[in-house]
Amino acid sequence: MPTFVWIILAAVIGCAVGVIAGFTYRKNVAEKKIGRTEEYAKKLLDDATHRADEKKKEMLLEAKEEILHLKTELDKEIRTRRAELQRSERRMIQREETLDKREEQLEKKRDGLAEREESLNEKFAQAQQVEEEAEQLRQKQVEELERIATMTQDEARQIIMDRVQKEAFHDAAATVRDIESRAKEEGEKKARNIIALAIQKCAADHVAETTVSVINLPNDDMKGRIIGREGRNIRALETATGVDLIIDDTPEAVIVSAFDPVRREIARIAIEKLIMDGRIHPARIEECVEKAKKEVDNQIREAGEQAVFETDQHGIHPELVKLLGRMRFRTSYGQNVLKHSIEVSHLAGLMAAELGADVALAKRAGLLHDIGKAVDHEQEGTHVSLGGELARKYHESPDVIHAILAHHNDVEPQTVEAVLVQAADAISAARPGARRESLENYIKRLTKLEEIANSFSGVEKCFAIQSGREVRIMVKPEDVTDEGTKVLAKEIAKRIEKEMEYPGQIRVNVIRETRSTEYAK
Repeated sequence: MPTFVWIILAAVIGCAVGVIAGFTYRKNVAEKKIGRTEEYAKKLLDDATHRADEKKKEMLLEAKEEILHLKTELDKEIRTRRAELQRSERRMIQREETLDKREEQLEKKRDGLAEREESLNEKFAQAQQVEEEAEQLRQKQVEELERIATMTQDEARQIIMDRVQKEAFHDAAATVRDIESRAKEEGEKKARNIIALAIQKCAADHVAETTVSVINLPNDDMKGRIIGREGRNIRALETATGVDLIIDDTPEAVIVSAFDPVRREIARIAIEKLIMDGRIHPARIEECVEKAKKEVDNQIREAGEQAVFETDQHGIHPELVKLLGRMRFRTSYGQNVLKHSIEVSHLAGLMAAELGADVALAKRAGLLHDIGKAVDHEQEGTHVSLGGELARKYHESPDVIHAILAHHNDVEPQTVEAVLVQAADAISAARPGARRESLENYIKRLTKLEEIANSFSGVEKCFAIQSGREVRIMVKPEDVTDEGTKVLAKEIAKRIEKEMEYPGQIRVNVIRETRSTEYAK
């Protein structure tokens, strides 16, 4: 055979031997892996079996504990229910005993009622017999009276009826007088309660103003600049604003005097602008006065709109709103007229609500009742008549016009709302602190009150309170008796009437207090 054939044959045999050896090797490796896998699987199985046994034991223990717990709870519930059943049985036994006792008592009462019924029947029969005998006697007496009085029974009855009728009329008249008196007292009491409630619900601040305004200056040299050369600046200021400027020895101050509060405010604002600017000459004065007028006009408009908003009275003519704003700069006896008008509106509305009257009408009339004071410096006539004309001019309702005209009794009030506006106006003006008096006179009055009270013997302390409308006096209990307090109060009141002048009335309240103190040791 050729050599290359042997080579090929050797290569084939070598490949066959390699394949057989590789197969044998792979088989041995696979068998080893299978063995290791079987050992690992067996181990996992053993572990799983062991864990399963442990888990089984744990679950058995938990189940036993749960069964024990449920058994304990069940025993407890059984004991509780058994106790409740025993209590219910005892209550039932007690109720049965109580019912038995009540039944016995009812039997006894029934027997007693039967006996009473028999007794009452006997008494009723006796009473009928006595009544018959009494009727016979009465008939005999009537016949005897008719024979003696020579008057029939009907005639006697008529006389008695006439007498009873007269007595009834007299009693009825007395009853009517009593009812009227009581109704009057209750009406006054209710009116006082309504007014007091309205005052409590309404609280307004009042700003007291005078007829002058003081302007502070940075230095006294500014006075000369305000006066100007030969007084031209001060003349220009007074001509443009219509006020009087008082430049005296008061350091670093100029006084603006005018009865018209709007002009006074314009002058104050204009002078403050000039002082801040530093340029003071007639042309600049006219310019500042014009700016001040526009500023005051804006303030007036805003004040009127704010008053309308506060009282919730929309739909008022714009000219009336401006006039309301002008009243911000107007005072009456020191009381700001716009604040007063707002307060009157609130008071009238609150009282109208209490009485079931027209709240909106009362508030509107209260807000506008003093509108005439906005123009009474410029036009002839009282503020009442001017206010009525303005309200009529700007198409207010007849009821509002009537309330304005009637709030000072210029015309007789015809509506409830008019009377309420009148009352609210009086309340707002008369309450303590509403209208200002001189501070010096006020302090003098309070001091005089306390001096008079302290001058009496037995007085320990005294206090003038409520703006001088009441003086409260503490007396020494060992010097003044209970009866003596009345005499002392009367004597102090007479002394005040004799030596002092004051508005309204002053209440003298004398207090005597006795205290007993002991210490526990």
